[in-house]
Amino acid sequence: MSRHDGILRFLTCGSVDDGKSTLIGHLLALTGNLYDDQLQLLEKESGGPGTPRDTLDYSLLLDGLIAEREQGITIDVAYRYFETPARKFVVADTPGHERYTRNMATGASNCSAALILIDATLGVLPQTRRHALICSLLGITHLLFAVNKMDKVGWDPALFDKVQQQCRALARDLERFGVAPKEHIEIPVSALYGDNLTEASPRSAWYDGPTVMQWLETVAPPEAASQRPLRLPVQYVIRGGDGEKGWQPQARRQNGDGPERVFRAYAGSIASGGLHPGDRVAVLPGGFETTVRELWHADEKLAEAGVGTAVSVVLEGEHDVARGDLLAAPDTLPQVASLFKAQLVWMSSEPLYAGRSYVYRGVCGSAGAEATRIRSRIELNSYHRLASDRLELNDVGEVEITLSRAVPLDPYRENRETGSFILVDRATNATVACGMVLHPLRRGSNLARRTQAVSAQERAALKGQRPCVIWLTGLSGAGKSTLANLVERRLLGMGKHCMLLDGDHVRLGLNRDLGFTEADRVENIRRIGEVAKLMTDAGLIVLTAFISPFRADRDMVRALFPEGGFLEVHVATPLDECARRDPKGLYAKARRGEIPNFTGISSPYEPPESPELRIDTEGEPVESSAERIISCLKERGLL
Repeated sequence: MSRHDGILRFLTCGSVDDGKSTLIGHLLALTGNLYDDQLQLLEKESGGPGTPRDTLDYSLLLDGLIAEREQGITIDVAYRYFETPARKFVVADTPGHERYTRNMATGASNCSAALILIDATLGVLPQTRRHALICSLLGITHLLFAVNKMDKVGWDPALFDKVQQQCRALARDLERFGVAPKEHIEIPVSALYGDNLTEASPRSAWYDGPTVMQWLETVAPPEAASQRPLRLPVQYVIRGGDGEKGWQPQARRQNGDGPERVFRAYAGSIASGGLHPGDRVAVLPGGFETTVRELWHADEKLAEAGVGTAVSVVLEGEHDVARGDLLAAPDTLPQVASLFKAQLVWMSSEPLYAGRSYVYRGVCGSAGAEATRIRSRIELNSYHRLASDRLELNDVGEVEITLSRAVPLDPYRENRETGSFILVDRATNATVACGMVLHPLRRGSNLARRTQAVSAQERAALKGQRPCVIWLTGLSGAGKSTLANLVERRLLGMGKHCMLLDGDHVRLGLNRDLGFTEADRVENIRRIGEVAKLMTDAGLIVLTAFISPFRADRDMVRALFPEGGFLEVHVATPLDECARRDPKGLYAKARRGEIPNFTGISSPYEPPESPELRIDTEGEPVESSAERIISCLKERGLL
């Protein structure tokens, strides 16, 4: 039996101050799930602003952070276990503030039902719609809209009917979007006084539906993960043998059944399906099949293992199985792909633009990831998909993602474990998005990098030089193009094969379809990086002179090249000096508002944090600056 069977995991969500923590705290009290000392402490701490006299502030049971109590809002996710004679529950009390949507999504990721609170005096709000959408995208199909604070509106049935119609319209919008809930219901409640939480309230005699607790006790359990195909991500490779320090099951030593000369086991937790000794399994992404010889849980040998069990699997024969591989049922394999479409909940204050690179992390390990195309952003008022070139903080959108390696993937609807992932910022290691795989893209499996007959090393040897990229970045007017032209002339005089890519020249040709919005700037740098990579493969030394204002985009280009093959040169001429030079008259126009998105004036410039070389053309002659670049190349063995 699965360790999850018999327990309903649900969350509370909704907008700020809708009463989520109060409702759950009161529900715990009414169902007898509080100890006497908890009630005594609650009585002692209650009575703060907004709480009626002689009424307990049940939100204090879940708002544990000092900041939560000071501000009267939920920030972190609070989990509580409780039970009734009919069922066991784990509830995730999630924050309502838009700033903490990432925490709400985290809490929803393991739930199968959602209790969405709505303030009866305000009705359905944008945050209500955002939370309902995220819940539906995460596979939660049972929604309860708890219309709270009915005591403040005198238990007016007409007002409840109005909010109920808003909720039903929201559900219809979800259905049109393609994520219709299996069940949704609206219940009038007062979380503060406990009306309709566990018993029908005499104040709402006009309401004849279930209470909150009755609904929770009858929610249909989710499809058992044990009924889905086997998925076992390998999290650790265990190796041991005679005379070696390595893991060997205690039971085997006691029974005299010692390990073979070299013993290997592959450890992980079963995400779905079940496993028995003798079962055939496929190992992905390799694709070969083998047979399970033994199953171990710690020192105990198992005859079977189910969902959630941490097991060590011993396979027949010798195989190359590594951490991040996946053991799967051979007759129902996931697809192995490096390109797929996904729904993203964007969690960073820095927008997502197509072309920026991140780190993908899923149950099958990590990989480099690039959002190659933003297909749409979901508009909250109607759940329509709108064309967009970016995703802002808390946006939900549909994105195409390319990985640096192929990984096993299931659609999220079929398997939460192998269909979910996060994106991580390379520089800060912060989680910037949670994602749900929609499906792999066919063209991803049709494309593959092929080994060319002539290698990049052979081309470089023919030219007698080491190819590299010298990436000059700085404000407009900093002197990048002047400096790059002089360095190119010096290299040519040394007999080197080189090529200069200049901002204006590239925008007049290859990138003439791009403007100067942030999205277009990202794409501009992405294309230039790919062209520079092709040129270094041809054996050339490449110089570039682009403002390239965003640090993430420069890091994206750096990642295309081997260690030491990318030299970032910050032409750090101060803004005032650049504006004084103003060779094209651009700063004057930008300050008059004639040029939008102008770097340094109306658009930011993010200077490199640790470039290979930093040059201030205000403080030294351009000839000296060029010589410093040549000297840097020599010191690094590139000349």
